[in-house]
Formats: sequence, C-alpha cells, structure tokens
Amino acid sequence: MCGRLALYSSFQAIKDYADLLNDNNEIEANYNVAPGQEIPILINNNQQNVLRLCKWGLIPFWAKDENIGNKLINTRSETIAEKPSFKYAFQRRRCLIPANGFYEWKKENKQPYYITLQNRELFSFAGIWEIWKSPAGKQIISCSIITSSPNEKLRNIHHRMPVILKKEQEKNWLLLDDQTLLLKLLISYPKEETLFHPVSLEVNSAKNNYPELIKAI
Repeated sequence: MCGRLALYSSFQAIKDYADLLNDNNEIEANYNVAPGQEIPILINNNQQNVLRLCKWGLIPFWAKDENIGNKLINTRSETIAEKPSFKYAFQRRRCLIPANGFYEWKKENKQPYYITLQNRELFSFAGIWEIWKSPAGKQIISCSIITSSPNEKLRNIHHRMPVILKKEQEKNWLLLDDQTLLLKLLISYPKEETLFHPVSLEVNSAKNNYPELIKAI
C-alpha cells in the first residue's frame, strides 16, 4: 500500500528530471501528501512529457459517484489488467507520479517509517489516471499509485509497496502498448537501493506538513 508520500523537489528539478514541456509552473513542497489532495503527474502527450495536477484517488470514467476515488488510491499490479476500475486506464492512461519518498506504517505497533532510495533523490511511481465527468458537467482528473509485493528489506514493515520505476523504464511505461511487457515493469524495487527509518508519529495527521517529518527519530 502507499497512503502517504513526500514531494519537496522544485518544479525546475522535476522539469529537468522528466524533460517537461511545461514552463513557469510552481509546486509547493509537501512532506505529507495524503489521498484526496492534488498532486502532480507526468503524462506523455504527442511524444512530449507534460505535467498535470490531479486528485489522488482514481475515479473511473464510468463511476456514478466521485467518492469511489477514496477507495482507489492504490492499484494492485496483479489485477490491474483485469479489474474494471483500472483496466481501461492501464490500457491508455498511464502516468508517472514523482516523489522523494513515501511513508508506511508497521502493522504491529503502528510505527511510521519514511522510505526513500539510496541514489535517487527524485523518482517516480508507476500510476494510472482518468478523467471523470459528472452528469452536471463537473470534471475531475484523478490518479492511482500501483503497488506490488514488497522487497525483502521492506517486508517486515508492510505486505505491499508502491511500484517505483527505474529511470530507463519510465519512457516504456508511458509509451508501450504491449500489456505483457508493461506488466513486467510492475515489480518491487531492488532492496539494496531502498532506505528507510522510523519517523515521528506527527506524520499520522495530514495537517502536519514540514521537513522534520521525514527525519529519523
């Protein structure tokens, strides 16, 4: 599962990382991004990477109620090609979700951990996105983070982890049409490149948002 993340890199850093077409955008640092909040995603439009803002929590285009997105913040890699909530977006609307790290809670004692990568300050989760329109004409762009089984290092913290793509895999995730090849990308990130440490219980409240949240205790 991935229920909180941190994204504090500047727009310029994200632009350089993803070779974005966008310009003159601002992204506020957020050390405690929660479901339902607006987050940036990277999509490919006519061979150009573009940044868009969307709501975290996927609302399928066929949904009658937007609140279904509260339950669809994550998408299991094992069923993404089959479940009606996800399979259409998987076929045509894949995205990258930039992050600096994410949080996970150990089930036994509810201790939160901050998890990041050893050699990459900025990285991307594999994601899917949708455009939902209400009968009254309201439009919402939303997204979901794909999860897989955890690597051996994180297994003692949680039974799921978000799919983090290697830099050379990101373009394939956005552009490939072959579902067999796409599914092969949805695996746990190598344990030797993963770092984690316990953090303050203050991260439990999404109202708290400051750099100290990611510091080890």
